This record gives sequence, structure tokens and C-alpha cells, in this order.
Amino acid sequence: MARERVAVGLLGSSDPPPVTLHHPGGRRPWLLVCDHASRAIPASLGRLGLPVEATWRHIAYDIGAADLARRLATRLDAPAVLAGYSRLVVDCNRRLEDATAFTLNGDGHRITGNEGLDAAGRERRARACYEPYHAMIAAQLARIEAGGEVPVLLAIHSFTPVYGPRARPWHAGVLWDEDDRIARPLLAELRREPGLVIGDNQPYSGRFPGDYTVWRHAGRVGLPALCLEIRQDLLLTPSGIAEWSLRLAAAFETVLVDPAVRLRLPRAGAHR
Repeated sequence: MARERVAVGLLGSSDPPPVTLHHPGGRRPWLLVCDHASRAIPASLGRLGLPVEATWRHIAYDIGAADLARRLATRLDAPAVLAGYSRLVVDCNRRLEDATAFTLNGDGHRITGNEGLDAAGRERRARACYEPYHAMIAAQLARIEAGGEVPVLLAIHSFTPVYGPRARPWHAGVLWDEDDRIARPLLAELRREPGLVIGDNQPYSGRFPGDYTVWRHAGRVGLPALCLEIRQDLLLTPSGIAEWSLRLAAAFETVLVDPAVRLRLPRAGAHR
């Protein structure tokens, strides 16, 4: 497992690295990414004013997503890039100019450590925790292309079983924008299993400007990609992680053998 550290003042020697590369020797031309893999907050930011229990909730990270991404990457024999810090520090799945990249509220919690954050403070966090993550993704995609393959980007997220007053019926969601080459057959493959409720751009939409990471590294340059959302209560145990990694690996093995999937589309999304 490869790790990178960037020392720009925000991170101390005891803080974790801003990005981790899992299964770097993966031979498949597929790259998994996990934007919200970690609940870590740099010690210098003092948990952003939150009680420690709040950092174990969905407001801080996608519960179960990192473990699923690592297990799935190993099964697929593909590398995975995992963000090293909480979305509360900076959300790696947002444009930096988006107000929610440095959110002030998380499910009713005031993020006091983000209040009054000036341009210099935002830049400091971006340099330490955001740019290394996106740089690693870009480097891995370039490495795959240098080997003569068109890379496939797969983003792994998780979602809460209940949002507000409503229970969410989906076990998983397939999120996509203009390019449905993976999404359509993957939806069909997952829906073959009796009892599974699979959302098509549910519970979130992958339409632009959603799923910034997928758009930045794949959608706007024509690479095949999609985002997967798995319901968090299904990822709370090792057996749940194993079950979903096996299910998804089998589905991807079926879908990604199609040569039409592994082509770069001309200037897809370049108008945006």
C-alpha cells in the first residue's frame, strides 16, 4: 500500500497521509476512487469544533465505503485511490469554489471550525488534503493510458438508510451522467438478483454538476466511468463488505469485458 504525505503546515507528523493508493500493482486498466473514505481531521484543526461522536457519522465520511473500495479493488485486481481526510475538512467531490466544499452545517451540526474560513485557509486545506488526492487519481489514469489502455474510473460511495423522515428503499444506486456505457448494463446485471432494489441515479443524481471527481477525471475527457452508492447499513460488518464486493466484482467482470466500454469518447462533456 503506497502512501503520500504533503507537509504544507496543516498536517503534523502524527497525521495520516492525504491520499492512499491500495493495491498499486493491480493489473486491470480500471481505477477505483473513494472521495469520502476517511473521517480523519488534522490535529491542528481540533475536530473542527465537533464532539468526537459526530466524526463517526455520515457527516464526516461515507461509512463502509473505504473498506468496500479496498476489498473490491483487490477482487478486481485494480488499484484504488482513497482520500485521507474527512469531507468536513474539504470535500474532494466538490469544486473548491462550491460553498459545500467547506461546509458550515452537517445534519444539524454547526461546523464551527469552518466558520470564518478565509481564502488563505481554504487554499491551505486544498494544498494539503485535496490536491494530492486528485493528483494521485490523475497520475494513475495517466499510468494506465501510458500502458496502451483506456482506463475505466469507478467511484465508490455510501448513503444513509434514512434521510430526514424518509427511509431509502434502494440497496444500491448507479449514478451516471451522459455516458451510459457502463451504467445501463450494470443496472441490468444487478437487477437480475431477486430482492435487490437498485436505483438509477438514485438516491442521488450523477448528472452534471454532481459527482465532481467522476466528471473532472473522466466525464469531461470521454473516459468510461460511473459512481456507485451502497446503503450504509449493508456495509457495517465484514460479511456485508465481503458480500457486496463479491456481488459488484461479478457484475463488473461481466460488464467491463465489452470492448465498447473501453473506448474514449471524443470530447465528452467538453462543452461544460
